[in-house]
Amino acid sequence: MPLTLVPPKPGRTPNYHIRGTYLRVAVNRSAGTPDRRLATKIKKRIEQEIESGIHAPSGGLTFLAAAVAYMKAGGDRTFLGPIIEYDGAYTIRDKAVETIVQQDLDHIADALYRNNTAQSRNRQVYTPIIAVLHRAGIERRFKRPKGWQGKKSKSFLEYDQAFDLLDAADAIDREFGLLCYTLLYTGRRIGDLLNPNTKLRNLNLQRGTLYLGKTKNGDPVTVPLPPIVVEKFKAMPPRPSRPSKITAKVPLRNGAAGMSQRGAGGPFLEREPDQRLFRFHQGGYLRGLLAEAMKNAGLSFPKRERGFHLFCHTFATWLMRSGMDNYALARTGRWKDPRSVEGYLHNLASSEARRAADLLPTPTRAKVAQQ
Repeated sequence: MPLTLVPPKPGRTPNYHIRGTYLRVAVNRSAGTPDRRLATKIKKRIEQEIESGIHAPSGGLTFLAAAVAYMKAGGDRTFLGPIIEYDGAYTIRDKAVETIVQQDLDHIADALYRNNTAQSRNRQVYTPIIAVLHRAGIERRFKRPKGWQGKKSKSFLEYDQAFDLLDAADAIDREFGLLCYTLLYTGRRIGDLLNPNTKLRNLNLQRGTLYLGKTKNGDPVTVPLPPIVVEKFKAMPPRPSRPSKITAKVPLRNGAAGMSQRGAGGPFLEREPDQRLFRFHQGGYLRGLLAEAMKNAGLSFPKRERGFHLFCHTFATWLMRSGMDNYALARTGRWKDPRSVEGYLHNLASSEARRAADLLPTPTRAKVAQQ
C-alpha cells in the first residue's frame, strides 16, 4: 500500500507516523513532528529517496548517505571523515537525518574533541554536520557550543604604529615586508595570501588587482591593490640565494646555510607564473618574524591580539575613519555580512570620544576662558 500519515495518538505519541510500502520498500517510522504540513513534506522526501535508491528502509536517509551526497555536490569534506568513521556510543553515521537532534551534535563533539576549544568543536563538528543536514533538507536550527565565537579582538594600529611596523618588517626581510604591506592595505586574511592557489599569475599590476580564487568565505574575489602596494611589488629585489655547506668554501655561521629559494637571483616579478606569490607558509617561523618586527617597532599587544589579523582590524578601522560604514565595508567583498564588521564601530567611537575628550576644560583653558 502507499505511504500514509497516521495522526498522533494522545497519550502515546504527539507526532505523526509514516507507514506503508512504496516501490516495494516498507516504511514504518515516526515523522518526528506534530505538524501535518511538515510531516507531509517528510513523507514526500522519503518517496523521492526511495525512487533515487538512497533511502535506508529501516529509518530514512542516513547521515552517511547525506554526507556522501553533500561531498559529491562540492561540499567541504575537511572535517567529515572523523564524524563518519566514529563508531562509538554516540555515532550518527547510520542515523536517519530527520532524527538527528541537538544532543547528538553535543555528544559526538564531546566524544571526538573533548579537550578542544569551543571554536574548534564548532568548526570540526557542528559546522560540517549542520551543513550536511541543511543540504539534505533538514531546516531545524541547532545551537552552537557556548563560547564558539571566542573573544572578539578589535585591536588596531594607529598610523604611526603601522608605519613603524612596516619599516621594521622591511628591515628584516623585503618579501616579509611586502606581505605585511599587502595585508594592511587589502585587509585580507593571511591564509588568503599564502594559499597555494594564490600564484604570481594572479597578480595584475597594470590594473592594480590580485585575484584570489579561494578564500575562507568560499567565494573568489578580485582584490584592489592601492598604489603604495603596487609600487612595493615593482620595487621588490630578487630573492637572495642561500649557500650550501657542501659548496661553500668557507665555514658558515649557524642558520646561514640552506636550500636555495625558488626563483632566487632573478627579478621578483619575472618568476614562473605558477609560482606561489609569497614564499612563506603559516607557522612558527612566520609568527616569529612578526613578533621580531613588533619588538623592533616598540609595539606590545596582548597575546591573542598581536597576530596577523591585527592588519585586518587596522584596515577596517582606517576605512571607517575615512567615512565608510559597516555596510560599505561589507560591499568591499572582504566581509559577507555587515553585522560581522559592526565591532569595528567601537574603534571609531573610541577615536571620536578621545578627540572629544581632548576638548574638555582644563585648568589652563578655564583661566583663558575667564579672561
